[in-house]
Amino acid sequence: MRVYTRCMTDASDLPCVCVAVRKASRRITTLYDAAVAPAGITLAQFSLLKNIRRHGPVSLTRLSDIVELDRSTLGRNVRVLERLGLVQLETGADQREARVQLSDDGEAALDRAMPLWRAAQTRINDKLGPGRAAELTALLSAL
Repeated sequence: MRVYTRCMTDASDLPCVCVAVRKASRRITTLYDAAVAPAGITLAQFSLLKNIRRHGPVSLTRLSDIVELDRSTLGRNVRVLERLGLVQLETGADQREARVQLSDDGEAALDRAMPLWRAAQTRINDKLGPGRAAELTALLSAL
């Protein structure tokens, strides 16, 4: 019987990646939420509005795939945007599927938020430095 020696550090000795990413995510989300708040929306709403603008009119099923959210969670988030007057829902070619698109107010909110979001992006990139910001994005994408 062969005995293999351990060449790698035991994973339990390493910092928990999940905890580190969750902490960083909360801090970054707070920063971006504060940045886009003057536009009257949250970061999550900004992201959803951006994706609706990019892909809309789009079915909720397709949008849930794009933003990687459960269909029911996405539906609840879109209903909030609809109540705020930022999106419009319409029946798709298949009567069972709703399609969503930005309303004029949604377009305006997104236009107000975009420079605020860009300023937050710049602050993060300046803090990390361009090489490290790109590296962080690549590392997170690998997950």
